[in-house]
Amino acid sequence: MKIKVIASTKVGYVLPKEEALDFSGKSAGICYLPDTLETLFSESPEKTKKRVKGNLESGHHSVFGHATYNLSLEGIPKIIAMILNNEKIYNTSEKSARYTKMEPSEEEKSLYEKWIEIYKTVISKEYPNFDEKKVQKLAQENARYLISVFTPATIMEYTVSFQQLNFIVSWFEDYIEKEPETLFSKKLKQAMKEFLKALPDLKVEKLNPRLKGKNLSLFAVRDRKEEFGENYSTTYLASFAELAQAQRHRTLYYEMSLLDQAKYYVPKIIRTTELKKEWLKDISSLEQYYPQGMLVKVNERGTVENFVLKCTERLCGAAQLEIMEQTQETMNKYLKSVKDNSAIYEYLLPYSKGARCTFPGWKCNAPCVFGAKNAMNRKI
Repeated sequence: MKIKVIASTKVGYVLPKEEALDFSGKSAGICYLPDTLETLFSESPEKTKKRVKGNLESGHHSVFGHATYNLSLEGIPKIIAMILNNEKIYNTSEKSARYTKMEPSEEEKSLYEKWIEIYKTVISKEYPNFDEKKVQKLAQENARYLISVFTPATIMEYTVSFQQLNFIVSWFEDYIEKEPETLFSKKLKQAMKEFLKALPDLKVEKLNPRLKGKNLSLFAVRDRKEEFGENYSTTYLASFAELAQAQRHRTLYYEMSLLDQAKYYVPKIIRTTELKKEWLKDISSLEQYYPQGMLVKVNERGTVENFVLKCTERLCGAAQLEIMEQTQETMNKYLKSVKDNSAIYEYLLPYSKGARCTFPGWKCNAPCVFGAKNAMNRKI
């Protein structure tokens, strides 16, 4: 066996689309390689261009996935990041909205600052052993539910293939042209237009998924039946914020749809207090902004093994509380549904006893605030 690097990322280098096409055309030649790679990579430009044209017109676009781009996306809305992250073919490093102070519109900011102070007071009272820094971070994590998914605050590095980037461009163009006009779609179309305007010119006209009828995967086009077995499909309500966390499990599939009537997530620490009413009043006043705490209908699908992988990340005192509770709820639903399927039931059972530190073979070296006993019944 011989392994060598034939191309690699280089800091500061912007790959022209002509070179991306050339590299993809040469990669396509490997499929019918008559000689050596060295011969292929030294062939005439005309021969490579002819192969590129043939692949573009035939719809054999996977070869254009060999060239990649590292993009820095600054000031993009959370909803755009969610759309990109749902397409799975990428690598990303994203600014966390859980622990970073946000700078939204004046109306949002007023309520955001108000609730940071409220949460600081409530958290300090409930957990007097938490230091000031931890209380501040947790207060921000809960107050950010008030911030719009359209607030241009996200900063991320997004590494994507040449093929996928062109697919994204065409999906955005199709959404802008064809999606019916609603308050949400109008806002999203504007965000997409700004994204396309800011994107370097890497578009190749025939490099798109329209021939195969693929569309953006985040938005549901039909209802799905609940089922549990070797594979599963479940539907639940979750905030935009939770869905954004769930998308990090790229082995699972997620779709969402807006509710006919707006509903909102209530953080557990105020769920049974008089503050709940005030929270719902404040967050509902921001309905037109689509705050991150707005609930959407989410469908989650995957294999039983990949659900267990999600459990090893989310059934933990360090995980976002909302997604931890939802993962536990899905586990309980899964076990109830497969009681007559002993193989699946026995496979899941060891992962249903509590936090991941109770899982077989799991060793955690990170400092733990709540511990196995309290992680699953915490309020924050």
